[in-house]
Amino acid sequence: MGALSYHLPDSLILFRRFRHHFLSLDSTMSDSSSISGPRWYAVQTLSNQEGKAKKYLDKFIAIEEMEDYIFDVLMPTETVTEVKSGKKNTKIRKFYPGYVFVNMRLYDDDGQLLQKPWYFVREAQGVINFVGGDRPTPLKKSEIERILNQVEEAEGKEKPKIEYDIGEMVKVNDGPFANLVGKIEEIDPDRGKLKVSVSIFGRYTPVELEYWQVQRTEES
Repeated sequence: MGALSYHLPDSLILFRRFRHHFLSLDSTMSDSSSISGPRWYAVQTLSNQEGKAKKYLDKFIAIEEMEDYIFDVLMPTETVTEVKSGKKNTKIRKFYPGYVFVNMRLYDDDGQLLQKPWYFVREAQGVINFVGGDRPTPLKKSEIERILNQVEEAEGKEKPKIEYDIGEMVKVNDGPFANLVGKIEEIDPDRGKLKVSVSIFGRYTPVELEYWQVQRTEES
């Protein structure tokens, strides 16, 4: 019998190639003398306009002939789930609300700001400004590596909107046991359920609750 093989999703394979490529570029640009090359920059956006800013930049890079300056626009996200009344809801949550990250060439060989790509990003829909204003500072290698690691770890996964730990103390805020404090004994993230031991008439009783029916106590 031949050895079993596991095939990664195409999206994850492409992301890993992209990650390796840009980290390799960044590793050769660790000082100010190499600022003329492709670097990652943080760009601040209007509230809840991150997606619009990324969509605009992605769309107009070719139209405005920016391919020699701008190489990628990243809006890091993760998929989170919440189960309420037995119904599972899934949504996309941003890692860095109010920001997108652009891999681009922003300075010439003399360290002078390139006006064309600078204005292109500055004038994009939803964009407020570069972090650093009129003299943007590129992200450090450790900073962009952390961001890319977050994206890779979240690829193809779902996580609960709120995560609890066994043994954690919570306060019940809904139902017949409202305002009682109990300890989490079991966690079922797939169903969005917790088994919590609460004190009723001096005796600890296990009750099953949904995530949204409890909140962390101040002691937690």
